[in-house]
Amino acid sequence: MISQTAPPLGKRFKTSQFQLLLADSLTIFWGDWLDLRVRVAQIIASGLISPLVYILAFGLGLGSSIKPGAGISGSYSNYLEFILPGMVALSSMTISFAGTTFSICGERLFTKTFEEMLLVPIHPLALHIGKMLAGVVRGLMTSLSVIVVAVLLTGNWNFLNPLFLLLLVLNCAVFAGLGVIVGLSVRSLEAVGLCNNFVIVPMSFLGATFFDPSTLPVALQFVVYLLPLSYASIGLRAAAHLSLSQFPWYTIPVLLGMAIALSLWGGYKFAHQQD
Repeated sequence: MISQTAPPLGKRFKTSQFQLLLADSLTIFWGDWLDLRVRVAQIIASGLISPLVYILAFGLGLGSSIKPGAGISGSYSNYLEFILPGMVALSSMTISFAGTTFSICGERLFTKTFEEMLLVPIHPLALHIGKMLAGVVRGLMTSLSVIVVAVLLTGNWNFLNPLFLLLLVLNCAVFAGLGVIVGLSVRSLEAVGLCNNFVIVPMSFLGATFFDPSTLPVALQFVVYLLPLSYASIGLRAAAHLSLSQFPWYTIPVLLGMAIALSLWGGYKFAHQQD
């Protein structure tokens, strides 16, 4: 007779806790998804305008005067190819952050439904993860439409390879997590505008989207590499145009570490939130 040994009690307890955390997170996400699914076209259109303007102005306009080997690496045929992965990173950052922030602010400051969610017997980390997942979906909706534009303009199907999509999801998770924290912290929509002007807008131009950080002085490189968008832009550009041997693998653990750190911070904020 073959005896079956039951898993240790501690292991079973941890597994059940993880399953409960996952189920609670998906429950919070599903509540937001019911609202998102009726506004898919609006979300995609709102986040597609800025990348298209940048593509026309910088990629097709200014980019015609920037040649490979002069400002950008010779690995790219033209400047448009160089900035398209950055446009994907930029669109995912903008919508993941702004959509999540305004969603939470609306619940806290206007509909006054946020207090009800805080009373639900759900782990604070599950609240953060659920809201973050909704932000990730918002970012993917827009960035996937930019990817379609990039494939049509370049014919490069590497924009859909698994490594590219993994980095895209991590970038959405980072800025959706940041959006959750800002949404929990601000006291008015004017404060959201200040955060956008002092954090998101500068990062849009300094986050290695339009330039190669290696061409900058060391002091400026230090600033650029402090920004999470820089790692997303560098990684997405390499995933789309370079071989695996040239891929900067450090970008994945950096973005993953930032997403985890923001999740822990967000869980703490939810646990101590008073509205």
